[in-house]
Amino acid sequence: MENLILAFQETVKQQQLFSKGDRLLLAVSGGLDSVALTACCYHSGFDFGIAHVNFQLRGEESERDEEFVKALAVKYGKPFLVKKMNTQEYALQQGVSIQVAARDLRYRWFEEVLVNDPGHYRFILTAHHLDDNIETMLMHFFRGTGIAGLRGMQAKQGKLVRPLLGFPKSLLKSFAEDQQLSWVEDSSNESDKYTRNYFRNRLIPEVETVFPETRHNLEGNLLRFAEVEALYLQAVQQHKKKLMKQVGEEIHIPVLLLKKAQPLRTILFELLQGFAFSAAQVEECLKLMDSSNGKYISSPTHRIIKNRAWLIIAPLQDRNAARFIIEKNDGSVSFPGGELILKSLKTVAAAETEKNPATAFLDGDKIIFPLILRKWKAGDYFYPLGMKKKKKVARFLIDAKLSKTDKEKTWVLEMDRHIIWVVGQRIDNRFRLSPATKQVLKIEAGMTQLP
Repeated sequence: MENLILAFQETVKQQQLFSKGDRLLLAVSGGLDSVALTACCYHSGFDFGIAHVNFQLRGEESERDEEFVKALAVKYGKPFLVKKMNTQEYALQQGVSIQVAARDLRYRWFEEVLVNDPGHYRFILTAHHLDDNIETMLMHFFRGTGIAGLRGMQAKQGKLVRPLLGFPKSLLKSFAEDQQLSWVEDSSNESDKYTRNYFRNRLIPEVETVFPETRHNLEGNLLRFAEVEALYLQAVQQHKKKLMKQVGEEIHIPVLLLKKAQPLRTILFELLQGFAFSAAQVEECLKLMDSSNGKYISSPTHRIIKNRAWLIIAPLQDRNAARFIIEKNDGSVSFPGGELILKSLKTVAAAETEKNPATAFLDGDKIIFPLILRKWKAGDYFYPLGMKKKKKVARFLIDAKLSKTDKEKTWVLEMDRHIIWVVGQRIDNRFRLSPATKQVLKIEAGMTQLP
């Protein structure tokens, strides 16, 4: 007992996981690992409460686990918190696996307790151990991951602490048996239905028949990958500082400079981190660098747009995110709302034969390039065709009886800070055709629904 307790205390101290003055909330399932964690905290004199999640997945067995943990809290004289979760329903609603649903529900509740519970808990402690971390590393490896996935879980991530991460399960079991601790067994741990159980029950034991030192070697790999990650992150930060320029809510990346960065795929993968793009989209982004102006790819939260010599990462919800520069020789420009096609006409008569709000006929002699295509924003105004007084775009859209969705999809064409066209709606009166017009700029808008 003393060896594990002392090692536990030394780990907490050396890694500065928490201190004697911190109130801890232990996530206790009732299994061997969490029972061992509870005993370690109790015999080390830490102040803690016990939290248990009943996922209601195993019928009477789930109820048994809840009662066991409640009795464990009574044994140690500690506060007991419990939460029943409809895990299957959540998994169906979110379209995720039972494992993912259980993890999401569990950690979401823990975070709520830290914020709202009057017990003033500072950290959540889970009983993840070395074997768990080895399994995590292998799962990440086979799924495909960056260096962070290969170093596995961390002992401390914000308010989440895993103080047993350096201890193998065999040591925890010896400790529990020596102290005659009781625990409950989760029958689902014996099934290979879940991914982690396959690695635990079949893959690793099979590999050990060929390489008996597998677990020890993988433990060494975890330590080495953690050190490699530290060096890797230093290099990544240098590239990010050089390549990523913050412009309002957008990130601008110069294409020519990015192409010179090596190794390009790895750097691009890291640049996209934090914007919900998948590893598979790195290849799409590589193609985007050489694509035409206005092409883009999307993630659930962001969009990367090719805008001439730049890649622009913009949040989907930002109404002012995308801006496209249109030069005089650009025949067309694609954008998230559709496409603009520009043509020069030599006679006014050619323009007068067509009347369509999706087509703008502007006095070419008054147009000075470049033009800017962007979403409209609060404060924008223009002089609607036929009017001599300016009008805010917001009021114009209301008067035009556009729906909220259509308003959100409205773009404007700007020249030298003057709006010359509310795209697909009305041109500015100052740039209309007149008897003095000698050259006509025709712009056709092909509008599509935003993705």
